[in-house]
Amino acid sequence: MSKRFLAALAAGMVVFSGGVTAEDSLTVSFKRLSLETARQIADAALADCREKSIQVGVTVVDRDGTPQVVLRDSIAPRITLEISQGKAYAAAMFGVPTSELGNRANTPIGRVPGLVMSAGGVPVQVGGVLLGAVGVSGAPSGETDEACARAGVEAVREDLEMDDG
Repeated sequence: MSKRFLAALAAGMVVFSGGVTAEDSLTVSFKRLSLETARQIADAALADCREKSIQVGVTVVDRDGTPQVVLRDSIAPRITLEISQGKAYAAAMFGVPTSELGNRANTPIGRVPGLVMSAGGVPVQVGGVLLGAVGVSGAPSGETDEACARAGVEAVREDLEMDDG
């Protein structure tokens, strides 16, 4: 085959496939929590529960639900780790506080391994963009777990909003 024929064929394929324009991107960019920010969230959530004299486990996950920081207070039961991770994972996967997922807990989606759909998980979002999530476990109620998780997010919210650019 001639070089001219191959060039014409290649040009035709680009036209036929719709081509790639300058406006089309071949990659996707997104923001993630830095390790330092994830640590600040976890530390603030733990501190808020400590102020209430509650020993908890705290997990901060990235936007994909992968743990970045895991803390367990001195005498918090080991199970708080697994539960806090499940809450953080669910909040990241659904992009809402886990307290809003209770009606889905007894459905097939609620039985997906690793998801914990009880109160205590909160997404970390800025400008409508999901950056990660935090889960807390060990308080006498899920509402208290969630309050501690929210305190963790609030500790960095202003900095995250200023960084959103």
